[in-house]
Amino acid sequence: MIGHVLANLYIHQNKLRQVVYYIKGVERSFVQEVFPELIVKESHLFDELNYLMLDEDEVIPTITEEFTQYSMLEENGRLKYETGKDLLMEVVKDFSTQLMFITRGVRLSEDESKFGLAKFLKQLYAWIKHQIYSIQSYLGHEVSEGLEED
Repeated sequence: MIGHVLANLYIHQNKLRQVVYYIKGVERSFVQEVFPELIVKESHLFDELNYLMLDEDEVIPTITEEFTQYSMLEENGRLKYETGKDLLMEVVKDFSTQLMFITRGVRLSEDESKFGLAKFLKQLYAWIKHQIYSIQSYLGHEVSEGLEED
């Protein structure tokens, strides 16, 4: 399950870069200020989680094929042409998708007595929830707006 979390973090960094490069309109200044730090933070979290997995003698994804196979986030070139608000909602939805795998990873880690992984995943969960709150607040949305299941 944590392989999915790692793959999602890896792919999400690429998607965040895509938003930084292509965002236009009034949302551009917010993204240019906030997202480079998000990318750096996700990179650090990705590395930290990889090392925790290795500490537990777990195999980690390391090649593009594995990241593509395990990630539940979708990359799409069309996003370059979306509005700033749509790009930000894509980021929020991707963060929300990541939470599903993180919560499963917490349960499995605890069941397997891998408490270091469980602790890290809980902190990752809290960090992602804050990112969702921050972006949704910027957009003038309630935290869960646009995240309801269809």
